[in-house]
Amino acid sequence: MKTTIFFTLLLLTNSLIAAPRLKVSGNKRFLVTEDDKPFFWLGDTAWELFHRLSREEADFYLKTRQEQGFTVIQAVVLAEFDGLTVPNANGDKPLTDNDPLKPVEAYFKQVDWIVNRANELGLVVGLLPTWGDKWNKKWGVGPEIFTPDNAETYGQWIGARYKDKSIVWILGGDRPVENDNQKAIINRMAAGLRKGDGGAHLCTFHPTGGSGSSQYFHDSPWLDFNMRQNGHGVEFGSYSKTKADYDRQPVKPVIDGEPIYEDHPVSFKAPEFGHSIAADVRRPLYWDLFTGAFGHTYGNHCMWQFFDAGRKPVNNPLLPWREAIKQPGALQMQHGRHLMESRPFLTRIPDDSIIVPSNVPTAMPGAGTRRFAATRDEAGSYAMVYAAVSKPFTIRMDRITGPKVQAWWFDPRTGGATKAGEFSNSGTQTFTPATPGEATDWVLVLDDAAKNYPPPGSKGG
Repeated sequence: MKTTIFFTLLLLTNSLIAAPRLKVSGNKRFLVTEDDKPFFWLGDTAWELFHRLSREEADFYLKTRQEQGFTVIQAVVLAEFDGLTVPNANGDKPLTDNDPLKPVEAYFKQVDWIVNRANELGLVVGLLPTWGDKWNKKWGVGPEIFTPDNAETYGQWIGARYKDKSIVWILGGDRPVENDNQKAIINRMAAGLRKGDGGAHLCTFHPTGGSGSSQYFHDSPWLDFNMRQNGHGVEFGSYSKTKADYDRQPVKPVIDGEPIYEDHPVSFKAPEFGHSIAADVRRPLYWDLFTGAFGHTYGNHCMWQFFDAGRKPVNNPLLPWREAIKQPGALQMQHGRHLMESRPFLTRIPDDSIIVPSNVPTAMPGAGTRRFAATRDEAGSYAMVYAAVSKPFTIRMDRITGPKVQAWWFDPRTGGATKAGEFSNSGTQTFTPATPGEATDWVLVLDDAAKNYPPPGSKGG
């Protein structure tokens, strides 16, 4: 009797998934829920989550990120840091004899628990079946354990295991595809996932720094959306590639799955450039969104590796992860989400032509860390301009519909919004950010006044 009650309760627990199941929107630009509601991907790179954290630690991490407005947790099953030979927090390794066809049930029970807990908190899991060194040991520990045949079998097994969960499959794992065998491994693993979960979940590919999934798999039918790793620099140049993927045919949604992390050595060169700060991670958030991304991924250099006392540091982490989890950049990511959700979501397009170019070619909309970017509603009911520095800039007002335009200043640091006046929608208008300053960014929001939109960033607006 007790056994029957236990399994009944377990079944009920596993069926109570608060997180949504996702699909691609009708216009192929965004992700939506099964009932076609817009979904903002605000991801966090928690690569070592399954491997390094206990259940108590994982629960603390997941609840904190949920409270901070994140919607997706990106984590790896066969982890990077000796993930095959160093046990997880419970003392379990994932595979017997490093064989993908011999999964260890105790290890995967821990993965199950974390995925279930994330889903209960409304968090979708961006699930990487393996890190890339297990199929291309270009660097790292490895070993290479996958062939095309066992990749498909492993994919089918893990696909079936998580077919009823709220997840998105992320293949790859920070390695390039350099030969036909490696490409076959990815394609066959994707085929296995489709067999295992019956096509229930979206699938993408996490590439190495400075590249995107489109480079290898844009025309592959299993690739539902493109993921970029625009990398760990702070200048606009690498982030401009988001727009390049947005413009590809056939149309597929695009996201930056790994921009610069907060507290990361800039361009991996701490002595020369120091570590990144909150402003460095804010800029890619708006650059990516305003050039066509459907959401954004945040990362913290101390968090992805869950750095703590007694763990070997990778590339000079600054803080233990329980402190790093509350860094200001992480807290500010939700403001970008709320801004996007406060206006019509599925009709937004990139449009830098809103900004009147300066007479100086390298000035507005700028370059490097000073790059401005603009987006608008396709029908013209609103527009937004990200001002990376607080200097005056000029806007073409006729990009907005209706005779009157309501202007707002939105603060990316606090999420607050203040009215900036009402203007005609004809000609041009010069705007000066609310608080001038070389290192102070703002978002100008322009609304068709007749729409009576709520203040930018209003939750549920």
